[in-house]
Amino acid sequence: MPEKEVELSELTSRSGDPGLWDDPAAAQALLRRADELREEVGSWRDLEARAIALAEIAELAGAEPDGGAAMAADLDRDLVALNADWTRMEGRLLMSDPYDERPSIVSVHAGAGGTESQDWAEMLLRMYLRWAERNRYRTEILDQTEGEEAGLKSVTVAIDGRWAYGRLKSERGVHRLVRISPFDSQKRRHTSFALVEVMPEIADDVAVEIDEKDLRVDTYRASGAGGQHVNKTDSAVRLTHLPTGIVVTCQNERSQTQNRERAMAVLRAKLVERQMEEREVEMARLRGVHVEAGWGNQIRSYVLQPYTMVKDLRTGVESGNPTTVLDGDLDAFIEGYLRSRIGQVAGT
Repeated sequence: MPEKEVELSELTSRSGDPGLWDDPAAAQALLRRADELREEVGSWRDLEARAIALAEIAELAGAEPDGGAAMAADLDRDLVALNADWTRMEGRLLMSDPYDERPSIVSVHAGAGGTESQDWAEMLLRMYLRWAERNRYRTEILDQTEGEEAGLKSVTVAIDGRWAYGRLKSERGVHRLVRISPFDSQKRRHTSFALVEVMPEIADDVAVEIDEKDLRVDTYRASGAGGQHVNKTDSAVRLTHLPTGIVVTCQNERSQTQNRERAMAVLRAKLVERQMEEREVEMARLRGVHVEAGWGNQIRSYVLQPYTMVKDLRTGVESGNPTTVLDGDLDAFIEGYLRSRIGQVAGT
């Protein structure tokens, strides 16, 4: 934390420079970073003050004739709250990648299996929306393709809030569901798969080279819910980045211009994510670790029958209550992943 206080002091000094606003974009970035540091440093100082005060109260309570029994319940409650806030703040220390503080863009794609996997994709979307709600993050569905009978073939959602990407990057990979199918009249057990992609939403002032000559832009009429503009104008936009083959669609905004802007934001995020993945593969190669990308890269299993369990196959973190996990209680899995990453870095 001392280094954050030093950085905040330096930024505060620079904010008084008369020439700061000669470059408005740089000035705004500096002030934004100062605000973030001010909030973070303030939170750590508050934790420290609460811990000191709680220790002093406990010491006074111990000197009471009853040994502090009358205050025990209040002390226990305050200690639980302090530990919870400490764990939350400690989690931020585990996030050090360049884009960890950014909002996130999450895409869910149903795997092979038709309606089963499409229903599973919709369940995962609800899980991430509930997680975002628990963390007071704003969400916006950017694009979705409905399944033929139920569920979703694919969906992309923006999750807006500080540290959203740093926390949700643990969800990247293949998610496996085992359950008695509600769509099978014979009540047989089915296994379904869905692929989750997680990208940081890149700020407009971050340089990501996209040459217009490398883009193919297609427009078409949007489908699904969306009001009077749906199916009446060619407002939906599909961008194809020719050098990489990345395809992005957006159809949930009211105008073609808005959809194009949102599609460009997703494309920037995908390009940055590809760069980071390439760096990770190269680091793994240098470490002598075989990295296999693709659908076989299963990260987590959700078993609803014949027993109930959610297990992360990378970290070993488990939960015996899939209902709460699917309702957005992902913090144990996120923390387990972040801690495992720290161990991997230490071993490089």
